[in-house]
Amino acid sequence: MPKNAVEIEKMRVACRLAAEVLDVVTPQVKAGVSTRALNDICLAAMVERGCTSATLGYRGYPRETCISVNDVVCHGIPSEGEILKDGDILNIDVTVIKDGFYGDTSRMFTVGSVSDAARQLIKATYDGMMAGIATVKSGSRLHEIGTAIEQVVAPRRYGIVREYCGHGVGKKFHEDPMVLHYANNEFANVSLRKGLTFTIEPMVNTGSWRTRLEDDGWTVRTADKSLSAQFEHTVLVTEDGVEILTRSPAYGDKLPVLAGG
Repeated sequence: MPKNAVEIEKMRVACRLAAEVLDVVTPQVKAGVSTRALNDICLAAMVERGCTSATLGYRGYPRETCISVNDVVCHGIPSEGEILKDGDILNIDVTVIKDGFYGDTSRMFTVGSVSDAARQLIKATYDGMMAGIATVKSGSRLHEIGTAIEQVVAPRRYGIVREYCGHGVGKKFHEDPMVLHYANNEFANVSLRKGLTFTIEPMVNTGSWRTRLEDDGWTVRTADKSLSAQFEHTVLVTEDGVEILTRSPAYGDKLPVLAGG
C-alpha cells in the first residue's frame, strides 16, 4: 500500500541509516578480514545509530547482516572462518529497523586486485539496477523494471537470478509488490502509485541464472560455481519519478566498488 507523509519520512530515516552502515564498513573491506568481523562492524554502526538488525532471528537467521562472497548469490552467513583474500568480490546486505520501519540496501565490494571479468560483472549489475530504477514513476508498469534490467544485462550473456526478487518494504521486511529483475509479463497490468516503497536488487551471474541452496538452509550459490553480483536500493515512487531512499551519504551515485588492502 502507498505510504502517507509521516510513514515516508520514517522510511527516509531508516533507509538513510542503512546506507550509513554500509558507508562505515566500506573502508574495512580488505584482505585478511573475516566476514564475521565485517558483520560486527555493521552491528556496532547500527547500535550507534539507535537501530536494530532486521535479519538477526528472521526465520532463524543467525547474523545481523548477509555477506555473500564470490559464487554466493545471497544470504551468505558471516563467519569467523571466512577470511577475505585478494581477488574476492562480495556483497554486504544490511536491513535495519528504526521506529518500526525497515531500510534495506546492499552493495558490492572488491578485495585488492580483482579480475576484469569480476569488475565487468559488478558494473553490469549496478547499471542494470539503475536502469530499472530509472523506469519508476507514478503510473509506470511494474514489469518495466525487469525489462530495463535485462536490456542491460542480457547482451553480456549473464544470467539474471529468477528464484529471488525485490519486494515492498515498510512496516514489514517483505511487503507487496514482488519485483522481478528479468523481462516478464507477470505484472504487465500492475501500475506503480505515488507513495509505494520497494527494493530493486538484481542478482546477476557470469554463468547460468540457476542457483542451489546449501545445507544450512540460507546460503545460496550459483549452480555452476560462476561469480555472482548484486546491488540493492530501496526506492520511493513519486508523482513524476523516483527517490532513491538508500543513496549513500558518503559516496552518492558513484559506483561503490572499492579495493581493499
